[in-house]
Amino acid sequence: MKLFDETIIKLQMLLKAEECRELPVSDTSWPEVSDRSMILRSDMAYELGGEGLPAVGCTLITADKSIVPGDAVTLIGRDLPEIRKDVPYARIALVRVDEDTLGEGQALYQAIRALEYTRYHFYPKGFMMRVSASRGKETVRIGKDALAGGLDFAKTGNRMISAFHKKASVEAVHLYYVTKETFDYKALERCAKEAENITKTIDHILKSTIMDCNACSLQKVCDEVEGLKELHFTR
Repeated sequence: MKLFDETIIKLQMLLKAEECRELPVSDTSWPEVSDRSMILRSDMAYELGGEGLPAVGCTLITADKSIVPGDAVTLIGRDLPEIRKDVPYARIALVRVDEDTLGEGQALYQAIRALEYTRYHFYPKGFMMRVSASRGKETVRIGKDALAGGLDFAKTGNRMISAFHKKASVEAVHLYYVTKETFDYKALERCAKEAENITKTIDHILKSTIMDCNACSLQKVCDEVEGLKELHFTR
């Protein structure tokens, strides 16, 4: 399965061109809270991606071990305790899966969406994710008390990796957090949009009765992504 591999390679080239910090992996001791827990503006220290700043969140999957060798958390920019005000933000999750567990057809599409929806089942204390799928934005409110208690990207990152590993198909996760103000967030947004278009095309192929590629509005995506045409004609 190489549906997202070219997009992932673009992302990695963009991310690895920056100065990166590798954060500790495997500490899942930071507490979680109820999904109903809210951080009000009066209780937050700042917002990642707040006040109209870039706020990118995406999850891409691969079966290639050379792309995601193992669990990792990488930070580009300042860590949570070093931030004093709203900053731009991106969260990129590259998830390696056992291809044989994903299934085919509608099962494949649902498995991809289920991995993306992990972010809706992830509640570290003091880290309230706010997602606008229609606008493609993912912002985060950081609680004052949690920040004073030691919250940082290593703690929340390990919590998210643990959430992904609850899926039997997941073998490894590389999380990237970006807070650098001069980073090219527009390029990240383009990659995230490309990945979403690929996922939508998979769903379209499964549901569409149109077999003439020249009559399909998603022909360009199919032509550019290895595996989509194979999926189409296998169907």
